[in-house]
Amino acid sequence: MTKATDETRTDETRTDETLDRVLASAETRTRARVFGAAQALQDSATAAYSDRDGDQWDLEDRHALRRVVGLSTELEDVTEVEYRQLRLENVVLVGVYPQGAQTDAENSLRELAALAETAGAVVLDGVMQRRPNPDPATYIGRGKAQELKDLVAATGADTVIADTELAPSQRRALEDVVKVKVIDRTTVILDIFSQHAKSREGKAQVELAQLEYLLPRLRGWGDSMSRQAGGQVGAGGAGMGSRGPGETKIELDRRRIRTKMALLRRQIRDFGPAREAKRAERKRNTIPSVAITGYTNAGKSSLLNALTSAGVLVENALFATLDATVRRTETADGRVYTFTDTVGFVRNLPHQLVEAFRSTLEEVGQSDIVLHVVDGSHPDPAGQLQTVRDVMGDVGARDLPEIVVFNKADLITDDDRLVLQGLEPRAHFVSSRSGEGIEELRVAIDEALPKPAVEVHALVPYDRGDLVAAIHETGMLLSAEHGETGTDVRAHVSERLAAELAPFAV
Repeated sequence: MTKATDETRTDETRTDETLDRVLASAETRTRARVFGAAQALQDSATAAYSDRDGDQWDLEDRHALRRVVGLSTELEDVTEVEYRQLRLENVVLVGVYPQGAQTDAENSLRELAALAETAGAVVLDGVMQRRPNPDPATYIGRGKAQELKDLVAATGADTVIADTELAPSQRRALEDVVKVKVIDRTTVILDIFSQHAKSREGKAQVELAQLEYLLPRLRGWGDSMSRQAGGQVGAGGAGMGSRGPGETKIELDRRRIRTKMALLRRQIRDFGPAREAKRAERKRNTIPSVAITGYTNAGKSSLLNALTSAGVLVENALFATLDATVRRTETADGRVYTFTDTVGFVRNLPHQLVEAFRSTLEEVGQSDIVLHVVDGSHPDPAGQLQTVRDVMGDVGARDLPEIVVFNKADLITDDDRLVLQGLEPRAHFVSSRSGEGIEELRVAIDEALPKPAVEVHALVPYDRGDLVAAIHETGMLLSAEHGETGTDVRAHVSERLAAELAPFAV
C-alpha cells in the first residue's frame, strides 16, 4: 500500500514538473516575440471596463475562443502533446517616409502594430526607410529588401506588413526577395473588419470591400491556366483533344468576382428602404439625432454606454464595433432624441471600405449634431481630428454642428489639457471610465439640440391627454396650468404637432 502511494506521488510530481517546464518554455518564447516599442494599444489601465458599460455579453462571445500567445504546435517534448495550441502569426512591419516626416511615420507604424495585434498577430520588429517616394519595384528598394530578408530570418517572422497599400507588382517582387508572405495595411484592416462584422449588412459591406481589393490582385497559377491552343506545338506537344475553351482560369475568377460584387451591391441597396423607413419615422416624429463619430479606439462605444447605459460592446482594440447602433435617450426636460454609434476611422482608411460603408456613414450626414470623440491620450490628436473631418466631408457632414470631446481625460496631464485646448478651445474633457465630465457633456448636448420651430398656446381638453404627452416627448414645454376644462399649455413644438393643436389654440 505504501509503495503504491509513493508511486502515485512520484507520478504527480513528474506531471507537475512537466507542466512547469512547458509553461516556462511558453513564457520564454512569449518574451522573445513581443515587440514592446511598437505597442500602439493603450496599457491595461484602459482595458478595465466600468459598470457604465453594462453587461458585455457580446464581448464574452468574442473572447470565448482565443488563441494563446507563445504556445506552439512544434513539439519540443512528447509530454507537450496535451498543451498544443494554434501559434499566432509573427510579423515584421516596414514603412517608408520622406524627409521631415519621421514623427508621423512612427505614429503610423505604431498604429499599424495595433492593427496587426487586433487582427491576431504578434509584432516582432518594425523598420522604416527614409526616401522621397516608395520604390516602384520592391517598395523599399532592392538593397533594403535584402536587409529586410535578413531581419525576417533573424526574428523568425512569417509575414511582412507594409504601412501603405502595395501595388500587386510591388507585393510580388518583395515576396520574391524576403521569401515570406507580404501584405499591406489595407489587407490587415479588411481582415479586422471581416472578423468583427456581425449584421447582415455589415458582412455584405465587408465582403464587397474585400472583393474590390482582391479583383486587381488575382494571380494565375501556371497549370491552372486553361489551354488556348491545340496541335503538337501550341498545346505543349499534347496533340489532338488538348485544345482548351479559350478562357483562362484567372479570367473565369474575375468574372465570378464581378458577378458576386454585383449581387452584393444589390443586397446592400435592398437594405436601404428599411433604413430610410426608420429614418423617416424619426423625422416624422421630429426626434433629433446625435451621431457619435471619431477615430477608432477613441472610446465612442464607451461614451455611448456612459451616456445611455446601452451595454454596447467595448474592447481595447481597433474597430471593435462596426455596425451602427442607435439608442434612445431624453434631455433633462423630457425631450426624446437618439444617439447613433458609427464605425471608427483610421488614417489611410481604404477607399474600398469608405465606399462599401457609405450607407452606414450616411447616418452621420443625416444627423442633427455630430459628437466628435478624440482620444486625448493619443500622441497625435490633431491627426485624429483631421482624419475624421476629411471622411466626414466625403459623406456630406462637414457643415453639421459639431461638439468635440476629448475622451480618456483620466490618462492625460494638465500640460496635455492646455495643448488640447489650444487645438479645440470649446472642446469638452470627459472620461467614460471614471465619469468625469459626463454630466457637463449632457448639458452641452441638450443646449445644442435643435429647438422645435413653432410656439403654441392652447387649451387642451382632458380627453386629449395624448397631445400633452406628445408635447412632453417631442416638444419644449414652457408652462402648463390645469383648469376646469383642460390644460393650458405654452410650448415650442414641431409643425406637425402644431397643426394637431390648432383647434384648441387660445
